[in-house]
Amino acid sequence: MLLSYFLNRLIVAALMALAATVVIFLITHMVPTDPIRAMLGDLAASNPTTVARFRTQWGLDLPLHEQYFLFLKGLFQGDLGISIKTRRGVVDDILQYAPASIELATAAALITIIIGVPFGIIASVFRDRFVDHFARIISLIGVAAPTFWLAFLALALFYGGLKIAPSPGRLGITDIAPPTVTGMFTIDSIIAGDWDTFRAALAHLIMPATVLAASTLGLITRTMRSSMLETLGQDYVRVARAKGLTEPQVVVTHAVPNALIPVVTLGGLAYAELLAGTVMTETIFAWPGLGRYTYQSATSLDFPAIMGITLVVAIVYLIMNIIVDMSYALLDPRVGRR
Repeated sequence: MLLSYFLNRLIVAALMALAATVVIFLITHMVPTDPIRAMLGDLAASNPTTVARFRTQWGLDLPLHEQYFLFLKGLFQGDLGISIKTRRGVVDDILQYAPASIELATAAALITIIIGVPFGIIASVFRDRFVDHFARIISLIGVAAPTFWLAFLALALFYGGLKIAPSPGRLGITDIAPPTVTGMFTIDSIIAGDWDTFRAALAHLIMPATVLAASTLGLITRTMRSSMLETLGQDYVRVARAKGLTEPQVVVTHAVPNALIPVVTLGGLAYAELLAGTVMTETIFAWPGLGRYTYQSATSLDFPAIMGITLVVAIVYLIMNIIVDMSYALLDPRVGRR
């Protein structure tokens, strides 16, 4: 039954991925701007020969449906085209910039879990008390405050004002990047045994990761709180209390495991949101990841890069959605039987 459920989700995901390629391609080509003028400049764009050569080189002279089928053919071959801006393969660019985004998003996810889950538990146990109100205010600020505002505020306060945070970027000017294994400086520096670089990379990672985690932190805290409140009102919790178990035993051994189910299922989508939502954070903190690459591609109308990045983000969401569905089916067997 579980295998059938997994196969059904896989087929649906494949169809959604195919539909995503159509939507991404059409939206990208509906932008009312001219990539030729953006890349060549007014002087070169005024030369018909140069424009014709440029259109032929990047396939812009073909009908729209032929451009789509070429894009789809390259996609099945693992080729997302050539970036107009960098003149490199889009796949190569993504592989270069993805580790920095994965490192940032993973650090933000860890901050979210380490702070958000305990906050939600404590807020539910001490409902309507000071700690509950404090947790709800923090979560509301995290959800409501724009990421770019938090980023600018953090830079101005901790870097510009108090001068206790390092400069933007993954490392300082005098720091040397560790030998590339995963592309994530914290992991690569541990592998190399370079603890000075590890401390520098971790120091540069903390502030942008905290800013990025703010929105999902509020979401996880509120979800954990509401789930715990519902769980603490269940009959089996009352029975556990009637048996003479202490309140910490009731909360930790009976309430928390069941209350974590919606948080676990939400966590996968939250991680995908962190991975896809790094554009402003990476741009402000000079973090050379997919978000900054996306911003640069959008401002230069780099259609192949824009389509490639958008497709990668869509696939990440689909994969995380499958993982969430499977985890929920494993945690609650009734889902797989529906």
